[in-house]
Amino acid sequence: MKLKVTVDQDLCISCGLCISTCEEVFHWNADDKAEAIATDVPAELEQDVQEAMDSCPTGAIKHA
Repeated sequence: MKLKVTVDQDLCISCGLCISTCEEVFHWNADDKAEAIATDVPAELEQDVQEAMDSCPTGAIKHA
């Protein structure tokens, strides 16, 4: 099963941890909040994305 993620825009505080952890999956959107570039996470990046999820101070990164 492929890992899928999304960023809850109401919870994101724009700290940037997810982007610095895995810029291949997360980036800044027009509202200066993080968002997932692609919800389907490539297998080789799953560990980095999990680290970003675990590190998010508000728990904004969720399984899609």
